[in-house]
Amino acid sequence: MLTSDAVPTLPRGVRLHWDRVREKWVLLAPERAVALDQIGHAILSEVDGAASFEAITFALAEKYGAPREQIAEDAGEFLRGLMNRRFLEVC
Repeated sequence: MLTSDAVPTLPRGVRLHWDRVREKWVLLAPERAVALDQIGHAILSEVDGAASFEAITFALAEKYGAPREQIAEDAGEFLRGLMNRRFLEVC
């Protein structure tokens, strides 16, 4: 579950990486990779292992001038998908 006080974090072995060959950001895990679009990269750029989901959505809403509720819905769906695929953990 991704509540407002949940702190998303990348588990050990998972990292955000600029792929020079593909010229795009990817999320790397042992023997797996996920290509990211600009939105996915923007969301994961805010995931630092210390910021709560609420703080992440607030930062994204401020940065992009978008409604917080819409950011929370979209970012929540994206992060839950990564959690289901074990690219992300929540503390």
